Amino acid sequence: MELYYKNDKLLFLDFKVVKMINWTAALLTGVACFGGYLIVLVKKINSHRKAEEKIKRARNRRDESLQRAEQAVLRYKESHPTTDSALILTLSLSELTQQLNKGLLSPEDVLYSYMEKTLAVNKKLNCCTEVLLESLDQLKTVGSNKDGLLYGVPVSIKENLAFKNHDCSCGVIINLDQPAEKDSVLVQVLKKQGAIPFVRTNLPQALLNYDCSNPIYGQTVNPHNPQKTSGGSSGGEGALIGGGGSLLGIGTDIGGSIRIPASFCGICGFKPTAGRLSHCFIFCMKLVPSSPGPMARDVDSLALCMQALLCDHMFSLDPTVPPLPFNMEIYRSSRPLRIGYLENDGYTQPSPSMARGVREVKALLEQAGHTLVPYCPLKMDQIIPELLIKGLFADGATTLKGGPVDPCLEPQVFPYGFPKWLKKTISFLLKPVFPRVSANFGALCGVGSVPELWKQHAAVEDYIHETIAHWRSCKIDVLLCPVIGPAYNFLYCGKTTTAVSYTILYNLLTFPAGVVTVSTVTAKDEEELKHYKGCYQDMWDKLFKEAVAGGEGLPVAVQCVALPWQDELCLRFMKEVEQLVKESKK
Repeated sequence: MELYYKNDKLLFLDFKVVKMINWTAALLTGVACFGGYLIVLVKKINSHRKAEEKIKRARNRRDESLQRAEQAVLRYKESHPTTDSALILTLSLSELTQQLNKGLLSPEDVLYSYMEKTLAVNKKLNCCTEVLLESLDQLKTVGSNKDGLLYGVPVSIKENLAFKNHDCSCGVIINLDQPAEKDSVLVQVLKKQGAIPFVRTNLPQALLNYDCSNPIYGQTVNPHNPQKTSGGSSGGEGALIGGGGSLLGIGTDIGGSIRIPASFCGICGFKPTAGRLSHCFIFCMKLVPSSPGPMARDVDSLALCMQALLCDHMFSLDPTVPPLPFNMEIYRSSRPLRIGYLENDGYTQPSPSMARGVREVKALLEQAGHTLVPYCPLKMDQIIPELLIKGLFADGATTLKGGPVDPCLEPQVFPYGFPKWLKKTISFLLKPVFPRVSANFGALCGVGSVPELWKQHAAVEDYIHETIAHWRSCKIDVLLCPVIGPAYNFLYCGKTTTAVSYTILYNLLTFPAGVVTVSTVTAKDEEELKHYKGCYQDMWDKLFKEAVAGGEGLPVAVQCVALPWQDELCLRFMKEVEQLVKESKK
């Protein structure tokens, strides 16, 4: 028997009754827990099923567009057997526009030639998310824009640029089945200038990586070696242009997303000053200034694209853009330049081919009569964690949780989900042994509060002005520096994010920067790589060495940088590098 009180009276309860009550309570609790588990499981299964259905619909749309484009190309070739597609594909952008304007080529011949090449390139590289079949209809009206600078030119666009009635998924499943209501401003301007957007290109999940893979459309591979990545986030553009399927494309750059794939794929890419081109209806992160920009085979094509975009039509559609037309006089200038240069930023030791590229171009520039002076960026070990990582993940990366994660992104985002106390603990424990890893782990905690965020923004402004003052004290016009390369082996971009120090710095500073291919990796470069140690000799240096290994024959590029709003000077410098390298090879 068991004693208990009720209304101040001592009562007795049989042990069997107590046991029955306890057993019933335990059973009900178990049933409730199991029911809750079943509800969660059903929701998870249903969510997974819906995600799979969305992916299937997106892939079906892509496959259908590719099939219909292939049929359209076959019909056109049958009815136009004399079209010389091989010749059309060899023309530079300036040559192509001249022939189109003179009527020596028709927009139809050009579009179908590039569409056929794109379909072939995509089969090898998986670089396209869909063919824009509207481009075939645009051929009927393109004549009304015959005065446009890009009349009849097929243009590829990155998938995060809004195009009416098409998704801007950014490689994220939740964004599928939400077609854009209107074209982005840049797409509208391209059409007004007579260009024909004809294909959209792949990108990494959420634009968070400099690889090019997502759960919807898969992995894009390098046009020079399919065992290497094309880079990212504008990796679909890099692969398609590098593979010959497009001669002009539009990408976006938040940490090197135009410049890295340009380097990996052996083409040219340009990140303008932040705000020089319209951002309207372009889906990307906003925490570090992002810049849309052109990607092409040569620098003249980049300049022509910038000239076409910087027009009254863009300034009218987006009044937030300063009305600064392209200054052709600066681009065509030939005055000698005073050029700063660096081989090593002190944060990421360059690969042997990266450093060699800078040295060789420096020698060519000096021979051409330019003045080269050493330059070193300021406080790299501080600004990477304190300004860049804290700026990108100001909330401690809490908004990046949830949903299936692509394999190329998993190593990168895995620590984002750690609780703040664990990030701080890991940072503290690693500090004596791996100070760089420690600082970056600590920075993943974010800024902590709104007042701290304001301080962080003020610190960025201070750093920009400090860098400009340092630049001017060196009395330099432009800067020559490395860009990441050669192309990585798969699944390393998410493991070694520190190497973006060479590119993301100029996003933080809002400086215009572009990439020019100047060489290829040699056997000697590969041999020197075996002795690579790195600036910190930590796990990230070791991973970088592994990432670039086996790159013999791959493209090597250099980066050209100028002060804000001096985009034309930056392009002029890129053109100088391009010409000197071509002449040296003759």
